Parts: sequence; C-alpha cells; structure tokens
Amino acid sequence: MAPEKKKAGAKDTSKGSKSKDKKTTDADKSKDGGKGKLKPANVIHVRHILCEKYSKKEEALNKLREGAKFDDVAREFSEDKARQGGNLGLKMRGSLIKEFEDVAFGLEVSTTSAPKWAEVKTTEGYHILMVEGRQ
Repeated sequence: MAPEKKKAGAKDTSKGSKSKDKKTTDADKSKDGGKGKLKPANVIHVRHILCEKYSKKEEALNKLREGAKFDDVAREFSEDKARQGGNLGLKMRGSLIKEFEDVAFGLEVSTTSAPKWAEVKTTEGYHILMVEGRQ
C-alpha cells in the first residue's frame, strides 16, 4: 500500500503542489464544486415513506406540501415496518437499494418539521425520503 501512496504523492509533486495542498483542493471541490454540492458522506440518517401505489404516494406528497411534519405523514401513509415516523436510522453507503441510495446520498440535511424530500421508485414501491444527518 505504501508504494501507491508514494506514487500519488509523486504525481501531486510533479504538478507543482504539495500533497497536503492537493487534498485540501479536492475536498473543497467536492464540497462546493462551484455548484453548492454536498459534502461527501459515507453514512446518512434517513427517513422514508413507502407506498405501493402511486396514488397513495401522491396523497402523502400533498400532505407534505401543505406543511405536515414528515414523521406524521410517514405514520399515516407508509406501508412498511418503518411506520414509526419512517425512521430507517443510520445507513452506510452500499447498504441500500441502488436507486434509493443514489437519491438519499444526494439530499440535503433537513428536519421533519421542514423536510427537504425527494421521490424514487424501486422494486419495493414508491419512496418519499429525507435525510436528517450526514457523517
């Protein structure tokens, strides 16, 4: 492993920058990227509402748009074991269905009282999801 790190360091040095400076630059790019992108995370605290039918998902979305709390809507509409507010807990990258994970890791952190949600369809059904934390 050490030779790979030296090669990477040598590559950075050949560009005229110190290895430490290069890492800072990469981190800054991934945080901002000039487009306000999210800081990379390997673990997220996620909630979701799962509906088998499109029409039920739309009803849940209407409640959220009207200002209802995410966890209250999850209790009323979700059709899975996470009915207690839709809380799935902490999830590591690679532990979720790919379509769900791609959307979840791209979401901004928000609260159940002012959720920033997204929708995704998977083999399980229609999901409305939000992220409460990133690590």
